Formats: sequence, C-alpha cells, structure tokens
Amino acid sequence: MKIRIGNGYDTHPLIDGRKLILGGVHIPYKKGVDGHSDGDVLTHAIMDSLLGAMAEKDIGHLFPPNKNNHNISSMELLKKVVDILHNKKFMILNIDTTVILESPKIASYISKIREALACRLKTNIDKISVKATTNDKLGFIGKGKGVSALSSCLIIKND
Repeated sequence: MKIRIGNGYDTHPLIDGRKLILGGVHIPYKKGVDGHSDGDVLTHAIMDSLLGAMAEKDIGHLFPPNKNNHNISSMELLKKVVDILHNKKFMILNIDTTVILESPKIASYISKIREALACRLKTNIDKISVKATTNDKLGFIGKGKGVSALSSCLIIKND
C-alpha cells in the first residue's frame, strides 16, 4: 500500500470584468480572477496537490498558458487530473483546502463548492474540506486585490 501526501498553492489578482469562480462555483462579486483559464485558484491548488502526491508535473506543465487553455473551465482541467489519478490506480482519502480572500465572504457557498468538487473528483463529499479566511487587511489580499488558495491531499494506492 502506498500513501502519498501532496500540497498545492495558487494565487491570482482580482480585477474588474471577470467572474469570481471558486471550486467551480460562480460567486457573485464586483471583481473576478485574472488568469489564463477561469482563474479558479481553489481548483488549481487542488490539482497541484493531487499531481504532487502522484509525483507528476504541475498544472503549468500539463496545461500551459496557450490558446487551447485560454478561458477554459478549471473544472475541465480537474477532470483530466482525476483521469491521471484513476489511471495510476490512486484513490483520494481526503483533501483539505483554505481560500484566503478578504471579500466577498464565501461561507454561504462552501457547501455548494464542496458538492461541485466532490462530483468532479468522483469522491464522497465528506472527503473534501473547504475553509475560508481573510488576511486581516494585510498585503494584496487584505487590500482586496487578490485571492489565494492552499490544498493538502492524502491519496492511497493498493498494490
């Protein structure tokens, strides 16, 4: 039996004229995430944690910023990472995440985000944790200019 842990991190600026997508869920807000894809920092952090646990290359290598990936849904990219996970015969034991965002408050969206992620990850919702915190008005996040996400995962492979 192989048990692996992985960590992921992503951060993007918030700008006018884009949607704020977290874990595949649109959060109504006056600003959105600037990124080559839809900029879903939460999904990006989860993908990198899973890829790291499998000792694969990161999402920048798998999904480079080219015309094929421009404005693509990060949930579509996550589907490809899940395919790699299953092809390598790994199973998710748990994923623990934190979104760092001064505003808007996302507590009322966390259940919906967990459901969307569990569905795309093809796992039970009780294996997915999504937490949110602010940066106490410090730094670019605290000034409302960005959003970050952290993810840790534990996966297992029965040999």
